[in-house]
Amino acid sequence: MTILIPQPQFAGIEVEEKSSAKEEVVLDAGFLVPDANAFGHNFRDYDGESERQAGVETFYKINHINQTYHFVKRMREEYGKLDKVEMSIWECCELLNDVIDESDPDLDEPQIEHLLQTAEAIRQDYPNEDWLHLTALIHDLGKVLHHPKFGELPQWAVVGDTFPVGCAFDESIVHHKYFEENPDYNNPAYNTKFGVYKAGCGLDNVLMSWGHDDYMYLVAKENKSTLPSAGLFVIRYHSFYALHRTGAYKYLMNEEDEENIKWLKIFNKYDLYSKSKVRIDVEKVKPYYLSLIHKYFPEKLRW
Repeated sequence: MTILIPQPQFAGIEVEEKSSAKEEVVLDAGFLVPDANAFGHNFRDYDGESERQAGVETFYKINHINQTYHFVKRMREEYGKLDKVEMSIWECCELLNDVIDESDPDLDEPQIEHLLQTAEAIRQDYPNEDWLHLTALIHDLGKVLHHPKFGELPQWAVVGDTFPVGCAFDESIVHHKYFEENPDYNNPAYNTKFGVYKAGCGLDNVLMSWGHDDYMYLVAKENKSTLPSAGLFVIRYHSFYALHRTGAYKYLMNEEDEENIKWLKIFNKYDLYSKSKVRIDVEKVKPYYLSLIHKYFPEKLRW
């Protein structure tokens, strides 16, 4: 089901480069952007020295070697059955309490903290877009793939930046050098600009590297969520940094993708910059998010 939503006035909502004496940056309607991540370093700095840099690079090496076209097809077929468990959205949120994303150089807090930080920051600046608040809350729920109830997939098959498979790996993808060991890298069926795709085919027809983004997209779509197409787009492509940061793979997009990516670029600023040590009072905000879950999802979902 597709719900038409008013298009936002996008002029003037980019990150404002306004600085105070403390060189603070303010997003849109007032969300304060921290000047460093949870470790005191620049956001998404994959080369700088930090406590987690070595582990993050090792993660991407394994990820880039193993994320092949055939691997993704197999994972989609297996997990697309949605036959693992039946539970509510909030129950899934609570499962993430013990999950820490090994690919993220910016945060080591439990995932539930990040979900609520992102959702509350967006809620502050876009109070009338309740679908976007809920999208922020659930965008990372697919990370339950790492939980024993879901087969405890290794983190390289759950988290990290995503990218298309079945065509050439763009050089803008973080730690691109490790793709040289991927079997698809030298396969002429998959290593050209378009590979198995056609120009303007639409991202919905493109296989993305397997992980929490694509899984949560399948869960929402197959359980007949009434989130608008922009919400589903955000869920599936929020880790597709090669597209929304550098413009790679735009030649695969169609008109609907062009509209939806505007919302993704709004969302991404909050997904990234809301990562901080600020704690959210879960019990205080829980009733609001339960009401949104009831509005856009069935009571129990197949996962």
